[in-house]
Amino acid sequence: MPFSPDVLTPNPSFRSSILSVCPAALDAVDPAACVARSLHVSGDTLAVNERNYDLSQYQRIFVIGAGKAGAPMAAAVEAALGDRVDSGLVVVKSGHGGPTAVVEVAEASHPVPDEAGVVAGNRVLAIAEQAGPDDLVIALLSGGGSALLVVPADGITLADVQAMTGALLACGATINETNCLRKHNSAVKGGQLARAVHPATLITLALSDVVGSPLDVIASGPSVPDTSTWQDA
Repeated sequence: MPFSPDVLTPNPSFRSSILSVCPAALDAVDPAACVARSLHVSGDTLAVNERNYDLSQYQRIFVIGAGKAGAPMAAAVEAALGDRVDSGLVVVKSGHGGPTAVVEVAEASHPVPDEAGVVAGNRVLAIAEQAGPDDLVIALLSGGGSALLVVPADGITLADVQAMTGALLACGATINETNCLRKHNSAVKGGQLARAVHPATLITLALSDVVGSPLDVIASGPSVPDTSTWQDA
C-alpha cells in the first residue's frame, strides 16, 4: 500500500473538537481550583470535602508541603482561610514558584534532589515538630514532592539519595518501586511527617500523579501510613 501524507493530516473538525476540550481539561486540573473545590470556610467552620473542623478550637494554623503544584495550592488555602494562616512553607521545583501572602515558597531541584531540597525539607520538618495539640497543620502534596521534600535518614547522605535516584531513573523503575526505596531512606517520607505533626490536627490535600492514586505513593506519602515494608525495599 503506497504511503499517503494525508494519513498524517488531522481532520479539521477533529482538530477543532480536540482544541475545544483542552481549556476545560486544563481548568479541571488547575491546582488552585482543585483546592478551592475541596476546601470551604463559613464562619468558624472549615469544610474539607465531607469533614468539618471548628477553627475556633485551634490556636495556630500552619501550611506545609511539597510538589510542583505547591505554590498555587498554598495560594488557594490562603484565599480560603485568610489571616487565619500563621505561617508555612511549601517546596516546589525550581522555576515553579508563585505569589503567596504568608506561606513561604522554596525552590529545589527535581527529579534528582539537591542541597536546597534538604534545607527546605528540614525547615518543613521543624514546622511540623513545633505544632502542638491546639494547632492545625495543612499538608499540600503534589507530583514531584518525593524529590523536593528531602530529609535523609540517619546514616544516609544527600549524595547517597542522589545516586539512588539516578540509578532508579536510569533503570526504568516504576514510581511505586522508586518511592518504596525513597520512603525507607528518609526521615520524613512514609508517614514520618505525620508522626512529627502529632499531636496537632493534620489535614492532607493531595493532587495525584500516580495511577490508582495510592496515598502512600503520592510524594512518597509523608502524611499517611506506609503500606510498603523493609522486605519490599
